[in-house]
Amino acid sequence: MKFSLTNSRTLLIAAASLALIGTAAAQDPIRIGLQAPLTGPWAVEGEMAQNSVQVVVDKINADGGVLGRQIEIVLGDDQGEPRQSALVAQRFVTQGVDAAIASYGSSVTEPAQLIYEDAGMLNIAYGATAVSLTSHGYEYFFRPTSRDDSEGAFFAEFATQTLGADRIAIVHDNTTFARGLADAAQESLGAYEGAEVVFFDAVTPGDRDFSAIVSRLRQQDPDVVYFTAYYPEAGLFIRQLRDAGVDIDFVGGNAAVNAEFIEIAGLDVAVGAMVLQEPLVADLEYTQAVDFHDEYVARHGAAPSTPWPVYAADSLNVIVAAMEATGSTDSADLAAWLHSGVTVDGITGEISFTEAGDRASAVIKVYVVDDEGQLEDTGY
Repeated sequence: MKFSLTNSRTLLIAAASLALIGTAAAQDPIRIGLQAPLTGPWAVEGEMAQNSVQVVVDKINADGGVLGRQIEIVLGDDQGEPRQSALVAQRFVTQGVDAAIASYGSSVTEPAQLIYEDAGMLNIAYGATAVSLTSHGYEYFFRPTSRDDSEGAFFAEFATQTLGADRIAIVHDNTTFARGLADAAQESLGAYEGAEVVFFDAVTPGDRDFSAIVSRLRQQDPDVVYFTAYYPEAGLFIRQLRDAGVDIDFVGGNAAVNAEFIEIAGLDVAVGAMVLQEPLVADLEYTQAVDFHDEYVARHGAAPSTPWPVYAADSLNVIVAAMEATGSTDSADLAAWLHSGVTVDGITGEISFTEAGDRASAVIKVYVVDDEGQLEDTGY
C-alpha cells in the first residue's frame, strides 16, 4: 500500500488524537462509591464515615494516587433505610463506579449486596455484622469487621464470668443485626450453668416511649440488660430504665453506644453504661492508626466515637491495596485477590478474609462511659 503525504498527515493526526485520548483516560479518576446514612437517624455515623474515608483519600491522592490516577469518592445517602439502600446501589452500578464501600447496618446492607453481586461489583461493608450476610456464597462481598456470633459469645462470657449475672434481659429491635446479635447471645448463654434469659423482647425503631417494655422487664428482676439495637433507641431506653428505678448493669451491643447515645440519654444516666465493640482508633497502636487518629482530630476536633467509620476508611485501604497488587480496577480481579488469603496492613491492623468474605480475625473489647462522657477501655 502506498502512502501519500495526505495519508501520512491523516495518520499522524489520528495517532496524536489517540495518544491524547489515552492520556486523558489514564488521568480519569478511580471512582469509589461510599454508601452511608448521611441523613436519617444514623446520620452521625454517616458523617463520621465520610470524614474518615476523606482522610485516607487525601493521603493517597497526595502520594500520587492509585495506578497513576487520583481517587474520587462518589457519595450515596441510603438514609439507613433498606429501600433507599437498594436505590443507591443501583445508582452506583448505573454510574459505573469501580467499587463500593457499603454500608452501615446489616438490614441496610442486605438489599445492596445483592445488587452489587448481580452487577459483579466489589463491595465492602464497613458496619454490617449479621452472620447471614456471608452465608450466600457471594463472590464480591467482604467486610473488615467481626460477626455477631463472635460478640454474642463474648457477651455470654463477660456477663456470667465478669459481671456475675445469672438473670439476663436481652432487648433488640427485630432488625437483621439486632435480632441476630440477640439470638447469638441467647444461644451462647446456654453454655453457662445457672445463666437464665428471663426477658427477651423488642423495641420498635423510631419509638420514643418504652415505658411498657421497661415495666415488663422490671418485673423479671434481671441482673443485666443487653441492648442490641441502635443508639437512638438505646439512649432513650436507658434514660427511661433509670427513671423507672431499674439500676442494673446496661451493656450495649456494638451499635448502641456512641457520643450521640450519651447526648440522648444525658451524661448523668449514660455514666457507667457499657458497650461491647471493636477497639476505638485511639486505642490502636499501629502506625497507620496513630497517623489517622491525629489527622482526624486535627480536622474535626475529636476522634470517631465508634469503630465503624474507621472500618469505612480501612475498606478503602483494602480496595486500594487490591488495585495496586493486581494492577487492575476490575472487580473480578480484585475479589479473586482478596479471596486468596492475602493480608492488607490497615488502620485496624492486619486484614485478611475468609473464603466467605469475613475478616479472618477481629478483637472485641468492653468500653464504659466515664464521668466526662468518654468511652473508656475497661481492659476486658
